[in-house]
Amino acid sequence: MAFWDNLWQGQRASQFDSGSASNSIELTKRRPTISLSKQGAATGNLRVNLSWQMRTSDIGGRSRQSGKILGNPLKLFKPEVVQAHTQGVVNVDLDLGCMYELTDGSKGVVQPLGNFLGDLNDPPYVKLSGDDRFGAGSGETVYVNLDNRDEIKRLLFFVYIYDQTPAFNRTHAHVTLYPSNGPRIEIDLDDDEPQARSCAVFSLQNVKGDLVVRREVKYVYGFQAELDRLYGWGLQWGRGYKAKT
Repeated sequence: MAFWDNLWQGQRASQFDSGSASNSIELTKRRPTISLSKQGAATGNLRVNLSWQMRTSDIGGRSRQSGKILGNPLKLFKPEVVQAHTQGVVNVDLDLGCMYELTDGSKGVVQPLGNFLGDLNDPPYVKLSGDDRFGAGSGETVYVNLDNRDEIKRLLFFVYIYDQTPAFNRTHAHVTLYPSNGPRIEIDLDDDEPQARSCAVFSLQNVKGDLVVRREVKYVYGFQAELDRLYGWGLQWGRGYKAKT
């Protein structure tokens, strides 16, 4: 992460830690949890969005910009960032998924692989809006119907890298939660884990009627089955592929 990025992240963290009014809250290792119930956001639809970027230096852009860098030395400290909008720009495909466990004991997953898109008004009350393969501005979004919170025991949101794409330390992934009330909640996947293929981002648990969001940000070198073992879900997993577009 560049010097300027560290400075920016530090400013965001200080805003949250100091308790100042803000439209967003960043969950960090120091402050990993927040109660949706206590901020009056335990109803309606919770929107969870995944977005990502890549630096041009990660895809050969730095060599093409070398002349400009010589003309402006400050650019050495701030590599340019590009949105991964099309496959022609960069081949990135991050997927957002959610393992669920309901109070009746039923378990499963909502994710693009296998076309497990879920349902918002019926169990599991979790719905994937679609599969964004190239990092478009809207990213990928999962909705959770919290009006049925009494039927939800726990959720685990995770991100995994589909075949033949760069590692997490080059994708700069970012997950944002948009509750029905109160500030949005932000979680950065900015740890240096160049070989990791999957990451448990956050959990949502119903603790005696209190809906608690907990930052996880735990990387694994495998895929969903390894996250399953880590959190004791007990699902059966098989290798999946996406249809070519």
